[in-house]
Amino acid sequence: MSRNPRFAVILSGCGRTDGSEIHESVTALLNIDNNGCEYQCFAPNISQSAVINNITLEKMPETRNVLVEAARIARGDIKDITLLDLDEFDCILLPGGMGAITNWCDFQNKGIDCNVENSISKILELAYIKEKVIGAMCIAPVVLAKVLGRHGVTITIGNDEKIAKMIEEMGAHHKNTKVEDACVDRENKVITTSAYMLATSIKEVNLGASSLIKEMIKLAQ
Repeated sequence: MSRNPRFAVILSGCGRTDGSEIHESVTALLNIDNNGCEYQCFAPNISQSAVINNITLEKMPETRNVLVEAARIARGDIKDITLLDLDEFDCILLPGGMGAITNWCDFQNKGIDCNVENSISKILELAYIKEKVIGAMCIAPVVLAKVLGRHGVTITIGNDEKIAKMIEEMGAHHKNTKVEDACVDRENKVITTSAYMLATSIKEVNLGASSLIKEMIKLAQ
């Protein structure tokens, strides 16, 4: 590959309790940019499963749109995921945040019996077939386990034994990692990092994001 890899970053809203985790999303975007690569943000044009007050953690009596909320992180430069042409990108990245398991799928409520939103599952299936490099942060790897678990992908969410067990039950393999590390499955071109599943500061999130992006670039080149 003569040019630097291009990243499609898929967001699930805005905010750790009901969308994409902002620190994870921003550190990922920053590390993509710092490594001389381009990115485009995408999100499904669907309603959030719930709107959560990020201070009280209580559900709020309103509705919000995942694409519109994700545009806050992307500074408006975002596209509907149905417009994502994988032939234009080398890497697909999914930051974490509770939106990954409430808006992209219902893992939070159903665990291993969860259903993944159609546009997300289609993109991940096609990205795997086209041998794109797929990355995920924090809790988002459980979506990979559900969609790609039958391929025996190896992923990490840190060292949470309960979630690791569910990942294994979905057919994927779990590897315990440190907060600054990325779990690299070269055979399946899947790379993951624990982020706020282990991190206690944005600095630690950035260490993991740096490892993740560097490994994704290496695998794409």
